[in-house]
Amino acid sequence: MDKPDQSPRRRGERTDVNLTVSEPVELMTFLIAQLPHKNRNNIKSLLKNKQILVDDKVYTQFNHPLRAGQIVTVAANRAPQTSQYRGLTILFEDSHLIVINKQAGLLSMGTDKERDRTAYSILSDYIKKENPKNRIFIIHRLDRETSGVMMFAKSEKVQRLMQESWNATTKQRTYVGLVEGIPEPPTGTVVSYLRESKALIVYSSQNPDNGQLAVTNYNVVKSANGYALLNLELETGRKNQIRVHMQDIGHPIVGDAKYGATSDPIGRLGLHAEVLAFEHPISGQPMRFDAPVPKSFLSVVKEREA
Repeated sequence: MDKPDQSPRRRGERTDVNLTVSEPVELMTFLIAQLPHKNRNNIKSLLKNKQILVDDKVYTQFNHPLRAGQIVTVAANRAPQTSQYRGLTILFEDSHLIVINKQAGLLSMGTDKERDRTAYSILSDYIKKENPKNRIFIIHRLDRETSGVMMFAKSEKVQRLMQESWNATTKQRTYVGLVEGIPEPPTGTVVSYLRESKALIVYSSQNPDNGQLAVTNYNVVKSANGYALLNLELETGRKNQIRVHMQDIGHPIVGDAKYGATSDPIGRLGLHAEVLAFEHPISGQPMRFDAPVPKSFLSVVKEREA
């Protein structure tokens, strides 16, 4: 049996336990073997309470298949109960980071015009309940109408570490975009130089002297009814990058009148940050977080019955 790593990972005296998978096996079978002091009902409760993670991602299915080399974490505490936070869900929290799934319509942080209800202010209030001196620091932003995974730091040190090493330590940033029309070819890369005008509109140019380099890879996942669902991988993280690049190829994001869209089939911007994977700035551990594709996106590209 592999020796569990019982190093503390969360606040309080209780600690998480990390277990290494040595051979292919189903999750329940693995947990019964590795946790002889717990019975099947105890383990079902751990799964239900989202206290079982595989490679830092929560799994609740008892028959989830495991591969050799994966790390199964038995969390000391239940996942945060976050239903009271309108507009966001906390996916992960430790003493350095908070990772959330932000809903469309919620600002990442305040502007000159709006300072009240933002992801920043909600999380700031949340951590100050534990200690009024606690603070939150933004690492990156999502547009107000873009939903999905984003993260905040709990100290200026962690904020600086993440921002300074962003390109090196961020392993994957996958967005899902619902666009007008069907891109041809179905897979491609858009490269241009972006600059923002005083009117806060981002313009695209092929002149290297006229902005910052921006690179977006796209792949059509599904198409129907004159729309396409794309996987979008970012190699750079410029403001409005995906929105401008989709306009560049003639297939703007739905609901994005600012960048050329003429339709709004889901009543919001058709852009969602689905995956964020990175190296933890303190532990160096690989982290990956997923926010499911909104059902409204999928309904638009669903084949209609004859």
